[in-house]
Amino acid sequence: IIQYAAKLLVPLLQLRARVQHRVGLSKAATSQAAVSWAKLGGIVSDARVLWRIWGLLPIFQWMISLEKTSPPTRRLLNIERIQGWSMLAYYPLEHLYYLGSHQIIPISSKKLEKLSLWSCRFWAVYVVLQFFHLSEDQRLLKLRERALRSVDAPEERKEIKRSKIAIANEFWTNVGYLPLTIHWSLEKGLFKNEAWVGIFGLGAAISSLRSGWQATAAPPSR
Repeated sequence: IIQYAAKLLVPLLQLRARVQHRVGLSKAATSQAAVSWAKLGGIVSDARVLWRIWGLLPIFQWMISLEKTSPPTRRLLNIERIQGWSMLAYYPLEHLYYLGSHQIIPISSKKLEKLSLWSCRFWAVYVVLQFFHLSEDQRLLKLRERALRSVDAPEERKEIKRSKIAIANEFWTNVGYLPLTIHWSLEKGLFKNEAWVGIFGLGAAISSLRSGWQATAAPPSR
C-alpha cells in the first residue's frame, strides 16, 4: 500500500509545489515531501523483492502437496500445476534481476531488461490462470450451495458466504495485478503515465489486505 500510494502522492505533491510557486506561495517549484515519498516508495519496493528471495521454497512445498492431495477437479489440478511451473520460472529470473541490478553479480543492462521482462511474463501467466481458477472455485461453490437448499446447515452456509467474499477479494486483487503484469511484460510498457501503476497497484494491495484481514479474523462470539 505504501509503495503504490507513494506513486500517486509524488506527482500530486509535485503539482502542488509548482502551483504554489506560480502564485508566489513558495520560493521553489519542487516538493521535498515528494522526494521523501519517492525514496520511501523505492525502499519498500526494494524490500519486497528482497523478501521474495525465499519465494521458491513455498512453491516447491505447494507443488509437492498438490500431487499428494489433488484439488477437487481435474481442471483445478491442471491450472495449479501450470501456475506452479510459472512461479518456478518467475522467481529465479526475478532473483537474478535483483542481484544484477544491485551489482552483486555481473549482468549487462540488456540482459537485466530481458530478465525483468520474462519474469513478469511468467507472473502474468499465473495471474491470467488465477481468473480461470476463481471461475472454477465459483462454480463448485454454487454446486455446494445448491445442495444445501433443502438442508438445515447454518454453519456451512456461513462458510459458503465467507468463501464468496474470499473469491471476490481475490478477483479484485487480480484485476489490479493483470494490467501491471502486462505493462511490465512489454518492452515499451502499457502505460505512458506511471500514475496508472499506482492506481492498479494500490487497488490490488487494498484488496489483498482486505482478504488477509478477513481470513485471519477471530470467529464471532456466540
